[in-house]
Amino acid sequence: MTEPHDPARLRELEERLSKAKKAQEPKTTRGEEHFSQANMAWRMVIELVAGLGIGFGVGFGLDGLLGTTPFLMIIFVGLGFTAGIKTMMRTANEVQKQHAAEVAAEKNAGTPANEMRDENG
Repeated sequence: MTEPHDPARLRELEERLSKAKKAQEPKTTRGEEHFSQANMAWRMVIELVAGLGIGFGVGFGLDGLLGTTPFLMIIFVGLGFTAGIKTMMRTANEVQKQHAAEVAAEKNAGTPANEMRDENG
């Protein structure tokens, strides 16, 4: 028969309990998830506005140097808008891949609570 206070068994039990508690804890709170989504939305808006601003600045500067009043500004604003949209799409794909990886990880992760039930019968 084993001792009533076997330190190895107690340590093993504590480890299994801590794993089970960690598995039951929520990964992120609702507020953190909302905050993250708001950050991504602002990032996309800033990318678009930056593209427009840079295009406007370059076009306006070249128009001033070359004397072609609105022509180059309109072209470079269009190019800046296109670059901003392309950057936004790249960011959206990045977020989508990250979300898909998180969902796949949650599906593949086994819960220690179920494993403990299986071990104990």
